[in-house]
Amino acid sequence: MTTLILWTHALAALLFGALALAQLRRPSGHWPHAAFVVALVATSLWVLAVAGIDSRDVATRIAASARDIAWLGFMLALVRRDRAGNYALGAVYVVVMALAGTAAVLAVVEGMGLDAEPLAALASARIVLQMMGAISGLVLVHHLYQAATPSRGGIRLVMLALAAMWGADLVVSGAVYFSAPWTPVTIVARGVVMTGVAALLGVGVHRGGDRTLALSRPIAVRALSAVALIFYIGITALATDIAAGYAGQYARAVQTAIVFGATASVLALLSTPWLRAWVKVKIAKHLFRHRYDYRAEWQRFTDTLGKPGVGAATLDCRVVKSIADLTDSPGGLLLVPDGASLAPGATWNWVGAADGPRDETLARYLAQDARIVELDRVRAGTAPSDDVASVPDWLRACPDAWVIVPLVHGGALVGAIVLARPPVDRALDWEDFDLLRVAGRQAASYLAEDRAHAALADAARFDEFNRRFAFILHDIKNLVSQLTLVARNAERHADNPDFRVDMVATLKDSSDRMTALLARLSQHGPVRGEPLQPIDVTGIVERVAIHRKAQHPIVARGGPAWALGHAARLEQVLGQLVQNAVEASAADAPVLLAVETVGEQVAIDVIDHGCGMAPGFVRDQLFKPFVSSKPAGFGIGAFEARQLVQAMGGALTVVSREGEGTRFRILLPAVAALEVAA
Repeated sequence: MTTLILWTHALAALLFGALALAQLRRPSGHWPHAAFVVALVATSLWVLAVAGIDSRDVATRIAASARDIAWLGFMLALVRRDRAGNYALGAVYVVVMALAGTAAVLAVVEGMGLDAEPLAALASARIVLQMMGAISGLVLVHHLYQAATPSRGGIRLVMLALAAMWGADLVVSGAVYFSAPWTPVTIVARGVVMTGVAALLGVGVHRGGDRTLALSRPIAVRALSAVALIFYIGITALATDIAAGYAGQYARAVQTAIVFGATASVLALLSTPWLRAWVKVKIAKHLFRHRYDYRAEWQRFTDTLGKPGVGAATLDCRVVKSIADLTDSPGGLLLVPDGASLAPGATWNWVGAADGPRDETLARYLAQDARIVELDRVRAGTAPSDDVASVPDWLRACPDAWVIVPLVHGGALVGAIVLARPPVDRALDWEDFDLLRVAGRQAASYLAEDRAHAALADAARFDEFNRRFAFILHDIKNLVSQLTLVARNAERHADNPDFRVDMVATLKDSSDRMTALLARLSQHGPVRGEPLQPIDVTGIVERVAIHRKAQHPIVARGGPAWALGHAARLEQVLGQLVQNAVEASAADAPVLLAVETVGEQVAIDVIDHGCGMAPGFVRDQLFKPFVSSKPAGFGIGAFEARQLVQAMGGALTVVSREGEGTRFRILLPAVAALEVAA
């Protein structure tokens, strides 16, 4: 075993020394050159000491600590070189270096010839520190490996090499700590691993080290948390080990108390909201270049606003929450425009006062300057005079009110958010102001869009009412025209009994239609669809012809026919088309109503021999609302007729020639006689 240890570690020392000399003779390139060469030299000296002296010698243990510190320095230089690191990672590296340095100090103390019991305790503590250092190194290597972009170079090979080195150290230290009989085998295996590490480093260097590191804040926080967990476990293990050496027969009870107390303390600390918020603020303030992880904050902000989910709060409430989450505020209050002032609106976890006298001063000030107002400075009298003058008394008197964030969109104030005081009270800095200002504008755009949609919905309801009113006005015009013709013909045919019968029927029909029009006008919202049912098309056509005979000559022909539809709507469509045909025809030119079955459809034709229409008018303008060929027309009749026919599942077509006349054809789904009988 001694020979194997000698030759494996000697070969590794030779490879590391050759690699260090090669790096000294080549330009620095993109690697942290000096740190890399120092780490290679330190590793070469350490494996040479293992081969030539002994792995248990004080000098060898000091060399091992120096090797760890050198490689940690190289990794830290990689992070700092790409300006992607932060103070948190720097602190982690310093702490892990301190572990290696402490292990070296303990190794020196062990060599001073102490008694057996203190010597055993020191050896145990040193081995625990070595294992903690190896695990911490593996954690840092893992996060550095993840941070390296896979575009080119060999930095991942270097990280794999370092992971193998510290993994071998962890195995050897574990074997020594537990006094395993196969410890010499692990030392031999470590020599073989170090030979492979040197080869991997050589390949990685020749593939280039010009890699960009992108260490994000979550990676840094996870690395810091992992190292803190390692420290907790290591210190607890060290304390229990010391207790085993000094507590005598009560060692087991003392060890149990140490583990239980340490675990309870950690759980109590982690479950304290104030402490978590305090730690977060202190870490962000002292360990990171910026207070906020802007990418993560913006993703959370937009997710809160744009992904309501099932049973989520209203948009106003989500706006308050999204702004409050940025500063860890526990709640917030939305102030919405109320005339020229601001009135309390939606709240999220707000426990303070939510109402007060209306004051236009705050709304006017926020609309003009869009300034974020710190209420603590207002209460202390150190805020600008405009801030002091604009804040209403009820907000000053609310101790939970912390900051007012204006919501400005397109130069108009759409609201303001009052944030509650966070668990760890602090003054706002430039990062807070910038982030809240940008987030406020984004939230304002959401609110403005939501209010625009509400306004469009109101406009659509008014449009529906106006459209219905236009149709009804058009029908009233037709009724007036019909009654005017009846009155004109009454002057000539008043003595005719048949005419009087037709006139009474026409007046009764007009009265019924006017009553139906009033009912339609009184409806709120769009007309709901009614189920289709079989209707007697021929009977409806004959009824329309009879009612219009007093107005104009009408001829109806055709056999029995049934179709799916609505009797009242079909009669309304026929009345509209007949009225148009009468107005386009000469007084003695009859209008023809014809019914026939065409395949699986019933066709109803309204034919006149009047002036006809131009092809361009039929194609482009006939079925458009408010377009008419008649001087006094509303341009509603044909448009409404087609909509009613389409609502019954049918179609309305037209064929017209100027100077010859027009044929409107209504096509409805036919119903067989057996279905009608059933």
